[in-house]
Amino acid sequence: MTRLPVIAQRAESLLGAAVVATAPVAGGDISTATRLRLSDGTTALVKTYPQAPEGFFDVEATGLRWLADSGGVSCPDVLGSDDECLILRWIEPGKSTVDAATAFGQALARTHAAGAPSYGLERDGYIGRLPLPNRTAPTWAEFYATRRVLPYLKLARDRGMATADDAAMVESVIGRLPDLLPEEPPSRLHGDLWNGNVLWGLDGVVRVIDPAAHGGHREADLAMLSLFGLPHLPRVMDAYTEATPLADGWEDRLPLHQLFPLLVHACMFGGGYASRAAAVAARYA
Repeated sequence: MTRLPVIAQRAESLLGAAVVATAPVAGGDISTATRLRLSDGTTALVKTYPQAPEGFFDVEATGLRWLADSGGVSCPDVLGSDDECLILRWIEPGKSTVDAATAFGQALARTHAAGAPSYGLERDGYIGRLPLPNRTAPTWAEFYATRRVLPYLKLARDRGMATADDAAMVESVIGRLPDLLPEEPPSRLHGDLWNGNVLWGLDGVVRVIDPAAHGGHREADLAMLSLFGLPHLPRVMDAYTEATPLADGWEDRLPLHQLFPLLVHACMFGGGYASRAAAVAARYA
C-alpha cells in the first residue's frame, strides 16, 4: 500500500487519526473506493465522489445507521463523512455459506419488522446517481405508483430508453395496484438490495451497503434480491419466511415489485430493461 496524499488528508481531517497507507479498491461505478490503513490499526474504506449531489453521502450514512439500529441486518460502521466522501470500517470479504445465508434471511426479517413511521421517508434520497423521491403517501400502492414506478418510467421515456408501447403497458397496471398489492404496516427497507450490495464477510456475517433506505413493503426488498440473484437465495428466502411469514401469493407478486428496479436500470443503462418491465406489467394488466 502506498499513500495518496489528497485522500489521506481528507480522511485524517474526518477521523482524527493518521493514514499510514492507501490502496485502490476495484468495483463501484459511481464513487472511487480506497482502502485506508490508520495509525491506530483500523482498516477503513473511503468512498469519494467529487461534486457529489447535495446530501449524497449524508443520505447513505443515515440509511446505514437506520438499518443497523433495527437489530437485524448488519452494516459497516460509519466512521465519518462529508459532502464528497464517506468512510466505513473495512469488511474483509469471505465466502458465501449456507449458515451465513440463513442468518442473513433471519436478520433481514428482523430489520423489516423494526418498521418505519410511514411509506417513504422525511427526505429524498438517491438510487445510484438518480434522485429518489421519498415523499410519504398513505398507502403502499400510491407510494409505489407515484414515487417508484411512474417517475422512472417518465425518465426512461425522456431519455429514449423506453418506447411508447413499453410505457403504455406499464401504465396499464398502475390503476390495479391497490387490488394487487396487499397493505401492511411500513417495513424498514434497504431499498436497493441487489447482490452487489450484500457483503459476505470473512467472519461469517453478511452485511449490506449502499442503501436507498425508506419505509415500504417488505416484498420490495425480496423482489430485488430475486431479480438480480444472490448466493444461496432459496435458503435466505426460507429463513426469512420461517422467521416472518409473508402474505399469501407473495411469490406471484415479486415480479410486480421488480418494475421499479427494472425501470431504474432502463434509465441508467437502456439495454432492454424497459421492455422487460413492460413484459412484467403485461402479466398483471
